[in-house]
Amino acid sequence: MKRIKRETWMHIALALVIILFAGGILYKITNFGEYISLEEIFQDGEGTYDDTFDSILPLVTIEDEPVYLNYGPDTDILFFGNDPLADDRDSEKNLANLIQEKTGATVYNCSISGSYLSVENETLIPAFYPMDVFSFYWLTFLPTAESIQGSYQTAMEVLGENCPPEAAEVYETLTSIDFNEIDVIALMYDAGDYLAGRPMYSDENFTNIETFTGNMAAGIQFIRNYYPHIRIMVLSPTYAYGLDEDGNYISSDIQIYGEQHFLSTYVIKQAEACALTSTTFIDNLYGTITEDTADTYLTDHIHLTEEGRALVADRFVEALYYYNNEAE
Repeated sequence: MKRIKRETWMHIALALVIILFAGGILYKITNFGEYISLEEIFQDGEGTYDDTFDSILPLVTIEDEPVYLNYGPDTDILFFGNDPLADDRDSEKNLANLIQEKTGATVYNCSISGSYLSVENETLIPAFYPMDVFSFYWLTFLPTAESIQGSYQTAMEVLGENCPPEAAEVYETLTSIDFNEIDVIALMYDAGDYLAGRPMYSDENFTNIETFTGNMAAGIQFIRNYYPHIRIMVLSPTYAYGLDEDGNYISSDIQIYGEQHFLSTYVIKQAEACALTSTTFIDNLYGTITEDTADTYLTDHIHLTEEGRALVADRFVEALYYYNNEAE
């Protein structure tokens, strides 16, 4: 029997090592984990997504001191905003009316349909920019500034038949109520500013009223300066679809208008502005109606169904009552 050369043994050993290594990999692949179907994963429901930008704060004084109050049926709440609050204004399913029913509070609905949080022009010129007077910032001046009252009336005249149907009612409400009796001011504007490609914020001017966050911040500062007893709460837009050139729905995390950004960036910047002004922020984009549930809770690309309004109302009431136990 001939002796096998040393080199031959080395080749055989190397081949065995390669075979064993390949076999080990094949075994790992064929026996990796255990297959679980989607039905098994979601057998107890789809679960919840809790990673939101919520920041629930009590009333904060000018000196940044928290004041814990017990909110309930004796609370007076004043709402500013646009369509989420203005839709079906006289219906029991209107958002403000749902909140009134859930809390027993006195609720003043000063929302104006089709309005924006930002303005087109920094200076109020109702003859050329009549819708600007309906922005949050200018509405905060309406109860006390006669010049703003005149501009408001001029804007209604200029708009004529195109004037928002609730404009006169809002004027009467804001010029007659006593802000010293108001406990909470809340505002909710939808994705209209995003869809119109309006500026989000300004690095140079935090309270630039021509921007989405700047108008809000300027209005908050005005209220805090003159009515420090009022707790301010901001509700973000819910999810809304973007629209492509043909009017088809498209993700608002894809669609950009003009030089602006995604809807999610508007909400993130709004959350940052609320943090800088020590204001409660309720994140409706990730915490209430998301892209995953939009088909269920939107009637179109932006407006809420009755069920959608109920979800927003529940989230607001939860935030309103968040510190009630601290006040006892």
